[in-house]
Amino acid sequence: MSNNLMDLLKGQLTNGVLETLTSQLGGGATPSQTQGAASSIMEVLLGGVARNAASPEGAIALNNALEKDHDGGILDNLQDILGGRHVPPNQDRVLNGAGILKHILGNKQSSIVDAISKSNGLNTNQTSNLMIKLAPLLLGVLGKQKRKEGLDVSGLSDLLGGARRQQEQQQSSSPIGGMLKNLLDQDGDGNIMDDVAGMLGRFMKK
Repeated sequence: MSNNLMDLLKGQLTNGVLETLTSQLGGGATPSQTQGAASSIMEVLLGGVARNAASPEGAIALNNALEKDHDGGILDNLQDILGGRHVPPNQDRVLNGAGILKHILGNKQSSIVDAISKSNGLNTNQTSNLMIKLAPLLLGVLGKQKRKEGLDVSGLSDLLGGARRQQEQQQSSSPIGGMLKNLLDQDGDGNIMDDVAGMLGRFMKK
């Protein structure tokens, strides 16, 4: 089993997918800018989900959400879905990127969008739209791994625990990673687990 979820996420960002996303952003955005912003977005969202799953309650809630709504099926036609050429029926919850972001990031979303925009040269509207597009991708990748590896709650928690430890090791060499971690820490105590767990827990139970 691969613990490197970031590699799995980035593996979905093929040249075709990046071109589709870049064309939708408009405003002179380049594939390079899109790719850089997408990596930062995935980093912060994966960090939030991983920290949430570190608690038993968070892991159970995430596991239930993946079983109910996010089995990874969107990855089969990702480029067409992102391009609006193929919208599967009854997929409102699966593709509700804005709703996913609201519950993971809460009132920190705009600050995170600003940080990612400044580091990649996109405007805030472009970054926000990209984030909405990519949020379902994260849960899709997690759902696919859960199904592929036959993961139960414990296995899912272990998978995300490996991702969390890897991110923590890399934060010192990743300025954007440290900045996003600080932005997610709502109460300023240096521990975002409670903040993100509360947000994501509310989302998963809906």
